[in-house]
Amino acid sequence: MPNKRSGGGLSSTQQAAKFLGVSVLAGAVMAGIALPAAGALGLAAKGSVESFDELPANLKTPPLSQRTTILDANGGKIATVYSRDRTVVALKDISPYMQKAIVAIEDSRFYQHGAVDLKGVLRALNKNAQSGGVSQGASTLTQQWVKNVFVEEAGDDPTKVAQATQQTIGRKIKELKYAIQVEEELGKKRILENYLNITFFGQQAYGVEAAAQRYFSKHAKDLTLSESALLAGIVQSPSRYDPVNDEAEATKRRNTVLRRMTEVGDISPSEADKAMKEPLGLKVSQPKNGCITAVKGASFFCKYVEKVFLSDPVFGKTKEARAKLWNQGGLTVRTTLDPQSQDSVEESIKKHVYKSDKVAAASTLVEPGTGKILAMGQSKPYGYGKNETEYNYSVNSGMGGSNFGFPTGSTFKPFLAAAALEEGKPPTQIYPAPYEMDYPDTVQTCSGKPWVNDGKPKYKLENESESEHGPYDLKTAMAKSVNTYFVQMLSDVGMCPVVKMTDALGVVQGNGTKVPEVPSSMTLGSTGLSPLTMASAYAAFASRGTYCTPVAIESITQTVAGAKKSLAVPKSTCTRAMSEKTADTINTLLRGVVDSGTGQQAGLSGRESAGKTGTTDSRKNAWFVGYTPNLSGAVWVGSATQKVEMTQITIGGVYHEQVYGGDTPGPIWRDAMSGALDGKNVETFNLVNIPDQKKKDPGKGDGKGDGNGNGDGNGDNAGLIGALTNGGNDGGADPKPSFSLPEGWFQGNDNGGNNGNGNGGNGP
Repeated sequence: MPNKRSGGGLSSTQQAAKFLGVSVLAGAVMAGIALPAAGALGLAAKGSVESFDELPANLKTPPLSQRTTILDANGGKIATVYSRDRTVVALKDISPYMQKAIVAIEDSRFYQHGAVDLKGVLRALNKNAQSGGVSQGASTLTQQWVKNVFVEEAGDDPTKVAQATQQTIGRKIKELKYAIQVEEELGKKRILENYLNITFFGQQAYGVEAAAQRYFSKHAKDLTLSESALLAGIVQSPSRYDPVNDEAEATKRRNTVLRRMTEVGDISPSEADKAMKEPLGLKVSQPKNGCITAVKGASFFCKYVEKVFLSDPVFGKTKEARAKLWNQGGLTVRTTLDPQSQDSVEESIKKHVYKSDKVAAASTLVEPGTGKILAMGQSKPYGYGKNETEYNYSVNSGMGGSNFGFPTGSTFKPFLAAAALEEGKPPTQIYPAPYEMDYPDTVQTCSGKPWVNDGKPKYKLENESESEHGPYDLKTAMAKSVNTYFVQMLSDVGMCPVVKMTDALGVVQGNGTKVPEVPSSMTLGSTGLSPLTMASAYAAFASRGTYCTPVAIESITQTVAGAKKSLAVPKSTCTRAMSEKTADTINTLLRGVVDSGTGQQAGLSGRESAGKTGTTDSRKNAWFVGYTPNLSGAVWVGSATQKVEMTQITIGGVYHEQVYGGDTPGPIWRDAMSGALDGKNVETFNLVNIPDQKKKDPGKGDGKGDGNGNGDGNGDNAGLIGALTNGGNDGGADPKPSFSLPEGWFQGNDNGGNNGNGNGGNGP
């Protein structure tokens, strides 16, 4: 009675015998004997495919997956990434010893037989019958290559890989037909070249070039006899004959290959004896796959590049198509990363924030006018251990960042100011700006349905300190970062102009959605944004109103079958976000922040710079975003979990009673920018003249007001005072208002002339 498996069906020996019978028949085909359909021979079995004649005529050979190299803007290597570590080489670039060794041990009659080795089939059949199992295979190198093609086509899909390697009659028939085809079409040398480039050598190395680099740190063309024999021996069982983990077993296998090379006449016995006495001579190069191995701290930028590739339709219409192209590899990706800028960012962050600190820092530098990302770094390194993270704090969640970004605080205020200027508000605009106030009762939105302050009690806000109270003009309010001023400005212009401005500047939340139309988001930066978003938006101020979408990839070259071709890459889109006049005005205002305002600690020496500080509620986030005419940068410091309040805290070895945007992110920005710009052209802003609204020249008027804002000698200021205080009932001197004003506000302008008859104008 025939032996059967416990679950029914043919035993492994019987199935092998049936396969070998098919192999014999396939060998007969090479002799000119017609092969009927498999079904007619009773060869159909569970797992089989179409009959022999019904199989597609041509074997689809996908390009071999290879390593991808990511370069910086100067051509320096950042990292190597791969689905399979492989570098395809021509047969002429493979050591003759290696070619002979693999043929000797895997298919010694390779050059004598066709797609199927009939003698080998009969030999294996006899051997297996004697052993009662499958102790010897009969697959030729051609058949093995075809099987590897199926595996390669399956990619990283475990189900498809299982189907490509399953031991069924159907798969073997399919393998046989295509082996016959490729023997006719390619010839022996091309098949051998393909096989040596596709087969797996263990230790993540696919193909002989990767294997030579992995085990001996040399090219495949330089392999010695002993080294070639070792690599050829690994192929049969990469885990069993792994020389790194089992040197003794690998040595035995190497010597087996050398003896076989002697038997087939490839080398002399003396050559074999000499090689057998040699040590393995391993010089192992550790696998260096993925962005985690990136140099210059550019791991997060590297992952950003990968995310761009996998998400941008320019690389494929579907997610699956893009992933297939990326995993196929063979790409050389030239990026925008500037090594000088990246080094500077990394050094600055390490100097000011330790990776073991309770908080983290992230910084991104962008080139105005091009959108090129020049640097990207953070204090928590890329990884999965203590004080490491896989989240990129510089980008949005869809590109590997945190879910919502980080609240930006007052660094949002320039967007509101730019929107107001575009609406026609003058840079001299004055608002009362008390220390504390309710949010406005209503603020207009884009939808036409106003935002309503329906809090009970009503929602309130206040400035940083009680000493900050107005009236203030825009220049002073920006330098001091006066919250109440900008909320009053928002109430004046409405939220829709701000929405239009943020849309034009590419400002979205960290999760990719629009900034909500609520006063706290539109003025005080309560919404989470990313450093890349902020650096790119501020770059529009630097480029006099032109916003460019951020871009990380300069060019991509793909190598397939030794031929190189260029791929299309995403381009930055540059559009006008505001007038040059508005941008120049913002630049003038933000230069004041650095020169004499909250951002003085961030000022650069020998260069014009502008920027804005920002801190959020409970000091959970601190920002500095600034720029020169040729470089824009954003720095965030805070807790990714938003649970750490930065009071009475030590950061980078420096104790802070309270963290401000100017004293922690500011110096990081200053040092990063200074190093990045070292040796670069010194450029200047196109500044505008913003009249000082707190002039102290009293003029020559008598300072009398009539209660209607028409103080004879107070010029324009009298209108403000009159309107704010209702003037005097008796036409005497302006009464002092119920709130205090900065020195000089009760002094007249000199535009009234010598007679002191300047018109006070209308109050706000």
